Amino acid sequence: MPDFPIISSVVIGLIALLHVYILVLEMFLWDKPAGRRAFGHSVEKAIESKVLAANQGLYNGFLAAGLFWGLYLGVAGFDIKVFFLSCILVAGIYGGITAKRKILYIQALPALIGLALLFSNV
Repeated sequence: MPDFPIISSVVIGLIALLHVYILVLEMFLWDKPAGRRAFGHSVEKAIESKVLAANQGLYNGFLAAGLFWGLYLGVAGFDIKVFFLSCILVAGIYGGITAKRKILYIQALPALIGLALLFSNV
């Protein structure tokens, strides 16, 4: 039988790392080739929206920090992990509806899986 606490911690850690990666893309690489490729923006649109993207990136960093905090606390961080995964899930659903459908798969689905694994440990 698999050890679900370890599996959920690994999945949550990967989700946190994903949000660190998104932070880097949005804050530092938005108008660079890697950032434009990831988000499908032209040079002009990337330059025009760079400040807004950096703000989004900062929020993604807070989400990652919250997940790392919850992981650090272990069992005592259950509510923190639930809160931050729920924030990511809601943001992913909203982004998938209002911006790009692929956000549902990149952001919302992993958060939903993380929540499911987390609750399977209770």
